[in-house]
Amino acid sequence: MAGKSLKIDTTGIYYRELNEQIRQAVADGVTEFVLTGVKGQRYIATGLTGDLSFVVHGTPGQDMGAFMRGPRLRVEGNAQDGVGNTMDEGRIVINGLAGDVLGYGMRGGHIFVRNDVGYRVGIHMKAYLEKSPVIVIGGKAGDFLGEYMAGGAIILLGMFSDKTYAPICGRSLGTGMHGGLIYVRGEVPPEQLGPKLKCVPCEDADMEVITCNVAAFAREFDETPELILSERFYKVSPFSHRPYGNMYCPS
Repeated sequence: MAGKSLKIDTTGIYYRELNEQIRQAVADGVTEFVLTGVKGQRYIATGLTGDLSFVVHGTPGQDMGAFMRGPRLRVEGNAQDGVGNTMDEGRIVINGLAGDVLGYGMRGGHIFVRNDVGYRVGIHMKAYLEKSPVIVIGGKAGDFLGEYMAGGAIILLGMFSDKTYAPICGRSLGTGMHGGLIYVRGEVPPEQLGPKLKCVPCEDADMEVITCNVAAFAREFDETPELILSERFYKVSPFSHRPYGNMYCPS
């Protein structure tokens, strides 16, 4: 039996009122939402659980999809900071740009961003049991990508960006990472890497992960996976599970 659907014109609706309306609709059996006129409303789909889907037209505000466990969100536009904050399961697709701290503390699920992202994306990402979160970025990233990363994978393509003048990522990529992997289409300039990190060519096992997730990314944005995969990929992995251990304990 198909679930109920609901279309909400969010123009002029305060974020608390909008989220109360969404939660009440979920309680009433609605599983499919189309939100139009979105302009900065925060916390959309935050904390929701289950087989729910959202199509968001406009620019959602901070912490969209935070703490969620299962829903699928697609944004036809840009998104602000904190997307997928500590999300546990589900999928978020952003057909545009995304802001800072996307995927903060993310524990599972997938986030696909077609274009550029801001600073400190993937900070404190982690994996738990069978869950291993993935972020795929079609454009370029700001400083501190994957900072203190503890698990999961970030795939940075650098292809769908209008910042032709900028390197594929900002400074201090992977600073303090002690788990997980960062995959990059092409090499990262050494001066952009965090302390003691290096960029090495991907192996066959790495390419299996990359190929699967690039295929999913390409489907979402109607791109050609073969073109994306035509460039060599490199990986950045942690050099230690305790990168700053000697700062606090005698050696």
